[in-house]
Amino acid sequence: MKYVLDTHCHTVASGHAYSTVQENAKEAANKGLELIAITDHAATLPGGAHLFHFHNLIVIPKKIYGVEILRGAEVNILDFEGHVDLEEETLENLDMVIASFHPPCIKPGSIQENTNALIKVMQNPHIDIIGHPGDPRYPIDIKAVVEAAKEYGTLLEINNSSLKPDSFRAGGSDTVRAIINECIRMDMPFVFGSDAHISYEVGNFEHIEKLIEGMEIPEHLIVNTSVALLKGFLA
Repeated sequence: MKYVLDTHCHTVASGHAYSTVQENAKEAANKGLELIAITDHAATLPGGAHLFHFHNLIVIPKKIYGVEILRGAEVNILDFEGHVDLEEETLENLDMVIASFHPPCIKPGSIQENTNALIKVMQNPHIDIIGHPGDPRYPIDIKAVVEAAKEYGTLLEINNSSLKPDSFRAGGSDTVRAIINECIRMDMPFVFGSDAHISYEVGNFEHIEKLIEGMEIPEHLIVNTSVALLKGFLA
């Protein structure tokens, strides 16, 4: 399959990433991508971007090197009731929003607590993607999460960075496969995210591709194959 977009890219504004918007866009163009999303961490994560960063994203051109740029955020889930660390007035002006668990912002709970948090987050109409739901530190009821994703039109992310052997989230391969299989069973699209923290990783899905070898996944379920498919969810 040909992948034309990457919905999870960080810049120096995240505090622990090492490339600029322009450098990410150039790498995306070199790899033939049509679209990337800039999704820097919100401020509850140490080093995350200040509120003004998200309000000033309007200065970023809509296209750089021919690559469409979505102005987004990766917000932090703060509690098991699904609260996140950007307010509605900020979220509603972004093109795309990922919501994720990060240990500095919320300690892992039980399967029921983690699942409840994700379902509550998906009920927020401004949240478009759940970031790295296969994180083994935050076990979930996969069937319930995929059902909620389908009900609320929220994409679940298959995160390339999580599948690296040296990842902070290593050990979740079986969970990620189970999420994909449940999405296939429910005919629910999902999205690949590089979670790039340096430009060279933009559009890199090599660890995902290894994981899905031998799996029969209909092309229409992988959102990265079509900008129109992604925008249908964002709409």
